Amino acid sequence: MAMANNKTQCFTCNKEKITYPCKGCSKEFCFMDLAEHKQILNDELNHTINNYDEFKQRINEQKQNPQNLALIKQIDQWETKSIEIIQQKAQECRKVVIESSQTFINNIEKKFNDLSDQIKQIHAENEFNEINLNYLKNKLIKIRKEFNNPTNISIKEDSQPFINDISIISSKKPTFNKWKQNAITVVGEDGYGLKFNQLHGPHGIFIDKTKNIFIADCWNHRIVEWKYNAKEGQIIAGGNEKGNQINQLNNPTDVIVDQENHSIIIADKGNRRVVQWLNQTQQILTENTDCWGLAMDKHGFLYVSHYKKNEVRRWKMGEYNNKGNVVAGGNGKGNQLNQLDFPRFIFVDEDQSIYITDYNNDHVMKWGKDLKEGRVVAGGNGKGGNLNQLSSPQGVIVDDLGQIYVADWENDRVMRWCEGKEEGEIIVGGNGGGNQLNHFMGLSFDDEGNLYVTDLWNNRIEKFKIIL
Repeated sequence: MAMANNKTQCFTCNKEKITYPCKGCSKEFCFMDLAEHKQILNDELNHTINNYDEFKQRINEQKQNPQNLALIKQIDQWETKSIEIIQQKAQECRKVVIESSQTFINNIEKKFNDLSDQIKQIHAENEFNEINLNYLKNKLIKIRKEFNNPTNISIKEDSQPFINDISIISSKKPTFNKWKQNAITVVGEDGYGLKFNQLHGPHGIFIDKTKNIFIADCWNHRIVEWKYNAKEGQIIAGGNEKGNQINQLNNPTDVIVDQENHSIIIADKGNRRVVQWLNQTQQILTENTDCWGLAMDKHGFLYVSHYKKNEVRRWKMGEYNNKGNVVAGGNGKGNQLNQLDFPRFIFVDEDQSIYITDYNNDHVMKWGKDLKEGRVVAGGNGKGGNLNQLSSPQGVIVDDLGQIYVADWENDRVMRWCEGKEEGEIIVGGNGGGNQLNHFMGLSFDDEGNLYVTDLWNNRIEKFKIIL
């Protein structure tokens, strides 16, 4: 009986041998060549690891030494060259001034010497009267005046720069995302009420990194959290009826989550205070504060809008025993660039610029860090429903490209404005009130770019899916 042939051709040596498969490449190798094949793979792995380590080292070096960037070096070269040009121009102007000044002094000195000779002559001849004296006095006054107020030379600054200006141009251009116009109700399908699947007058909204939704359920005097895809929410603050006790809330208007310590910060509007809840432990952060909107920047500073004082104040986290610093408004109610009129929701970007929905002025203000006044970046053309107008704006958020999204309250729409543009565009809504959108308040994006809106009079949270 013949022995069964279980040999196949080795991929490397091409000989009929007992072979073993490699699951990675699905090829057959004899025992010796399989070991060599594994060694080759091991060498490639080591090479990849070395490349990885080398690239990681470059990243770390770049983080530690950002001044070594090629663009930074180019800026440094521009700075050096510009300074040299300025210094050269300054030296040329100094030379002209010195030469002109010397000529001027010589002329004055010549006039003075001539006058001095006349005085000596009159004095020597001893023949003079009032006319002669008045002439000499007036001549001396004229020379002194000319000396004190030279008019033959001055400095003129050219309106056109003589050095080449530079600016940073990013290849990252705005992507004008679109969203499906038919919303999905993710919270509050059963109308208003106190049940765990109901809301009553939702105001501010916050969505964390895991798509959990935190809602300022204003007229239920509570903060509700809805886990991602949950059928009902859970009360995480308040919910003990309306009141001013430490465990109660009174018409909360906004909520944010400090994701560093997982605490909830609440604008407890009716109690005129900002409170923090952490594992059912409450702490009053600020009192006697007519608060409405909240925001927190990347450095951990807390921002609060004061709708009665028409200002925005900022506190450093953990330092709430003071009144905070006014960072926007604070100059009384009005429509000037250093004023606000009923500021509501706020947003703070990476540069600590503050975006404020200026409710009664029907526009959005942007207030740069440490500036004494802001500028209008959305609306500003009176109350109305045109594309260059807003009507009692509420929630505001800004994406990574600086595009501004506004809850246009009375127009039942969400508008997108690019800073510097004369008008915005409608991205959702704009079809009237009722069961479509009915006076919504807060806005938020999740990490996929889906848009969430608190639909106030419909007592629900609507989700508009992004069109990819």
